[in-house]
Amino acid sequence: MTPIPALAGGTVCTVGTFDGVHRGHRLVLDRLATAARERGLPSVLVTFAPHPLQVVNLAAAPPLLTAGVEKTECLADSPLDYVVVLPFTRTLAAYDAEAFVDHVLRDRLGLRHLLIGYDHGFGRGRSGDVSVLQALGAARGFGVEVVPAVEGSDGRPISSTSIRRAIAGGDLDRAVDGLGRPYAIAGTVVAGAGRGRDLGFRTLNIALPDVHKLLPPDGVYAVRVQTRAGAIGGMMNLGGRPTFGEAERTVEVHGFDVNGDFYGQWVRVDLVSRLRETQRFEGPEALVAQLQKDEAAARRLLG
Repeated sequence: MTPIPALAGGTVCTVGTFDGVHRGHRLVLDRLATAARERGLPSVLVTFAPHPLQVVNLAAAPPLLTAGVEKTECLADSPLDYVVVLPFTRTLAAYDAEAFVDHVLRDRLGLRHLLIGYDHGFGRGRSGDVSVLQALGAARGFGVEVVPAVEGSDGRPISSTSIRRAIAGGDLDRAVDGLGRPYAIAGTVVAGAGRGRDLGFRTLNIALPDVHKLLPPDGVYAVRVQTRAGAIGGMMNLGGRPTFGEAERTVEVHGFDVNGDFYGQWVRVDLVSRLRETQRFEGPEALVAQLQKDEAAARRLLG
């Protein structure tokens, strides 16, 4: 990693995976932007790809709330000046907190002030906790600011872990409480088998960009789809097609009152509410009758 010329005068930084870019992360980013403006310096988020645990302990790596471009899209809506994405390798994993601060934050990014979450830790074994970083800051002449937790409606600190539990359990409302927005699934629209069109419910088949993306329980959901042409309401089937004996897990979205070709486009599907479980019907006619009921329910929920 070479120094970035635009940052030669110094920076205000924060470091972390920021998976989900949830409300706690947002507070860190807002405080980062404020601290940077007060000092007349650019704000920089240093993050990693892939998730560090995918390199150091794959078995313990969590499924991702925001995979690939999804995180970039969330960060684009923040007050940040720069995002530095470091390739996470075993070489980088071997850096302790002192080496990371010296060789990455100070030498390459000109660190002058560091913001960290209250429970933050980076460097080998997450050794760079608040006390270690404050000691390094005092020795090397940069400030360290600790950002407190943001609590959810249940009074507990919001975390990526708690949001993952909510989504895995199908609790979309709790996920929204932590994220500050609906949970989303994004990907490229690809060609499908054409079965939805034959049934009168043409679908957008979404190819997920990362196998580590966290998906909620299988079922039918009311959704809003963000496209180049704007937002459209719809319903999504997540899972297999048991009526046709197909078990492969797919993401298919039927957009309401939509015409046009979306193939090859990147879309984001915001999950609003789960309508029902995936189920097997006696035949196409029974399935279509249920899909008509699903559409009516989804339209009511979407307003």
